Amino acid sequence: MARETKGKKTRVAVLMGGPSSEHEVSLRSGRQVAQALDRDRYEVREVVISKKGEWAMPPEALKDETDVAFIALHGTYGEDGTVQAILEGVEMPYTGALRNQSALAMNKFASLTLARAVGYAVPHSFLVGKAEWLRDPHLVWNQMRHYLGFPFVVKPNMNGSSVGVYIIRAYEELHPAMRDIFSFSREALFQNFIEGREVTCAVADHGWSESAFPLPPTEIIPRVSHFFDYRAKYEPGGSYEITPARFPAPMLRRIQTEAVGIHKLLDARGISRSDFIVDGQNTIYFLEINTIPGFTEVSLVPKAAAASGLPFADLLDIIISAALRS
Repeated sequence: MARETKGKKTRVAVLMGGPSSEHEVSLRSGRQVAQALDRDRYEVREVVISKKGEWAMPPEALKDETDVAFIALHGTYGEDGTVQAILEGVEMPYTGALRNQSALAMNKFASLTLARAVGYAVPHSFLVGKAEWLRDPHLVWNQMRHYLGFPFVVKPNMNGSSVGVYIIRAYEELHPAMRDIFSFSREALFQNFIEGREVTCAVADHGWSESAFPLPPTEIIPRVSHFFDYRAKYEPGGSYEITPARFPAPMLRRIQTEAVGIHKLLDARGISRSDFIVDGQNTIYFLEINTIPGFTEVSLVPKAAAASGLPFADLLDIIISAALRS
């Protein structure tokens, strides 16, 4: 239960950094959040977690000096339930999805399997572990070629920011891709390549499922890559981002409805951003959900909020209030 802070400023610890491949992006997100928080309402403390997982202030001490943790940690450790478990262990409120829900959302194969089971369109997906790949790469290649056709996509099963995502068109491209993926992930996710338009849609809520509401969908047109990878996401000018997306109003509403449905299905809290591909037949394919989306100066959620007339500081108020209400 949240500690009472009525009549005084809420003390917020912004957690950033962390031991993942997205350490630097997380620092940018965290500092952007800390800068935007309204100083008339909040006392803000920036807490950097090192690449070794060392906290600038131990969680036990943090609990005594702050009221809520704003998690701006991307990728493993921050989005997979690890830091959530640490904070729950010291009974400290925190933003974003709870521990088990974070772990489920971070596991692309598991979340896609759940979404498919309740009727959402998702890519055909196969999970391959490192041992299976090393035992017989040719068998894996032949299976994927048979079931998925060309080209196909391979990515880490549990990672964010499109790190380690490859479009494979030939056998010689697969080995270096798998070597890279298995350097930081235990499992690789293979999917059929879907030709279409990339679109993402954020959803916010006030701390309970039925309060969820969508922000305007954003269409993404990568400039520096063939798809929305790490460079396209975070390099200035790396992609064209059009908000609202260039779809007819009924399609925009469909995308928003899908995003809200995914948010509720996976029991996200405060904020989420779901990524989709819309193919030539107007089928909306769910790709993944991000329970701690980027908050940098080039990130999609702050831009979508601004396009809807919701200032970034007000969006942060909603996210923090959701954590304190739950």
